[in-house]
Amino acid sequence: MKPKMHPYIPIAIGVIAVALSAIFVKMTTADSGVVAFYRMLFSVLLMSPVFLTRYLHEVKLLTKRDWIFSSIAGLFLALHFVFWFESLNYTSVASSTVLVTLQPIFAFVGTYFLFKEKISMQAFFSATLAITGSFIISWGDFQIGGTALFGDILALLGCAFITIYLLFGQDVRRRLSLMTYTFIVYSVSTIALFFYILMKGASFGPYSSNEWMWFFLLALIPNFLGHTLFNWALKYVSTNVISVAILFEPVGASILAYYIFKETLTTSQIAGGIVVIAGILLFVVDLKKIKLKYFQKRLDLN
Repeated sequence: MKPKMHPYIPIAIGVIAVALSAIFVKMTTADSGVVAFYRMLFSVLLMSPVFLTRYLHEVKLLTKRDWIFSSIAGLFLALHFVFWFESLNYTSVASSTVLVTLQPIFAFVGTYFLFKEKISMQAFFSATLAITGSFIISWGDFQIGGTALFGDILALLGCAFITIYLLFGQDVRRRLSLMTYTFIVYSVSTIALFFYILMKGASFGPYSSNEWMWFFLLALIPNFLGHTLFNWALKYVSTNVISVAILFEPVGASILAYYIFKETLTTSQIAGGIVVIAGILLFVVDLKKIKLKYFQKRLDLN
């Protein structure tokens, strides 16, 4: 069915919301796995009343494929958070968010092999331009060795994991409602992170009131106004669309880090931000050329 609002609107809101994620994580002092666990746990708790009263019956309709794919998505979402949050302990907000949002490199390959989606030359060029802008943003921060390089590697792995999460979600979201899919994925992710903390030997608490506030805000803003809106949009758009849009995240995160953490915003970061936005705009223009065919195909499937 045709969406009640254009998918680009919730995607834009989601991008702004996830840009705050790195800032909130930087504010905490807890272990990265603990931060990720409470982020997901609070998300599940907030969703539970609505899910249990209005969507619980949909669980009976899930196929074995739905359970497997949703579980895999949840596991990779957990891995994404662990690796990305940990990267913020070793490198800057700019570098970490740049690397973790380079999803088109993985998404283009994944959607081509899994969903046989064709990529136009303009889309490929615009994504390349946006990726180039992302590298320009943190050019001065990348290092060939030391802790910053280790943080960069962790962020890149986090990028690969979030793309896998979105690819599996793109398949399942064609059949499941947003609430049911999101609740299952977040629940699986929470359970996986719980056992990760136990194996690592990290502490579940106690924490200060400020720490609990950041945990809750991570669930409320980046998750509900970020990932949940992305999951909604996956029913109507390709993973490629969301992956390219998320490239705007380093721009917002870099600006926020400048004002909050006094991380210097260099000329290269400003120039890179402009290039990222240009790449995204070109990608959107290309999508407008093909959106009628794409939406007609999706409507025929439904």
